[in-house]
Amino acid sequence: MRTRGTGRNPHNRYQPLTSDRTTDDGWYRDPDDMLCPDSLATTVVEEKVKSIISHNQSPDVPFDQSINPYRGCEHGCVYCFARPTHAYWDLSPGLDFETRLIAKPNGARRLREALDKPGYQCKPIALGVNTDAYQPLEKRLRLTRQVLEVMREYNQPVSIITKGALILRDLDLLASLAADGLCSVRVSLTTLDSDLKRRMEPRTASPGTRLRMIRELSDAGIPTGIILGPVIPFINDAEIEAILDAAADNGASRASWIMLRLPLEIHELFEDWLLRHFPDRARHVMSRIRDMRGGQVYDNRFGHRMRGQGIYADLIRQRFNRKARKVGLNLHESEPLRTDLFRRPGGEQLDLIPLQTVG
Repeated sequence: MRTRGTGRNPHNRYQPLTSDRTTDDGWYRDPDDMLCPDSLATTVVEEKVKSIISHNQSPDVPFDQSINPYRGCEHGCVYCFARPTHAYWDLSPGLDFETRLIAKPNGARRLREALDKPGYQCKPIALGVNTDAYQPLEKRLRLTRQVLEVMREYNQPVSIITKGALILRDLDLLASLAADGLCSVRVSLTTLDSDLKRRMEPRTASPGTRLRMIRELSDAGIPTGIILGPVIPFINDAEIEAILDAAADNGASRASWIMLRLPLEIHELFEDWLLRHFPDRARHVMSRIRDMRGGQVYDNRFGHRMRGQGIYADLIRQRFNRKARKVGLNLHESEPLRTDLFRRPGGEQLDLIPLQTVG
């Protein structure tokens, strides 16, 4: 499937029935056959959400609140941990996740309503964590920018993770927020190899463009770092030192890493991807993954799922930490985003009522 992370569309775990398409011997194909096309257009439906802020209780991630303007992601990263969420919509975590997207056009209005509630306690909001807020669809719909405009109005702190160059469109808002200690950005940087990027993350920004994003964000005064994730054995693990070098050279101040994890339907999709693109090492990759997960393809325990365990996982951690220190990343604790500046426009001061003169 050209420009897509996967050509497969496996049934989701909530579907009791499955169907298989019987193919011919490959000599003839109807040009109007859309059951197995070479490429597939993206379709978008709108969801009028009742609320926009999601709340997190996982100890593995450093945020309590998040906002995702979109469900599904056109970037098409084959390993994406969010793919199984498409099953909640009776859609496949495979090709459906990349091509059948759901947008939340009333997200900014719902955010304003949430921030206006008397009981709202200001905490940083992570923007675009489950699916990328700067995926290609954002260029047309501008839902992420609308959300950021509300955040600027209320002085709501926000952190962003992205692989999309479209974030540079919003430098004005992000720099304004960062000037008040209200914004930080992490660029997901998984490889410096453009060919591997095209195979693994087909519709994301190129490695060179992501380094430019880091430089321009940093130059604009926005605290910027990288997330090297996922680390995939025998695929991109040899690049750890080079990626950290490049990030530091382009102005990143912090870096973190995540080991590949394969929950639910992702396991099937990833193994198929391996066999298609790296048949010579597929068995070795999966063997190493099982070594880190107690013999299974996935370990969902808090404290283990993001890092793995065993000799290989320890080696990755040591390599990463040593190189990060050497190039000047993570040398000090990052400043927490400010929450003391939060305000409700027009709602913090009493209206001044002119006194009538008694005469």
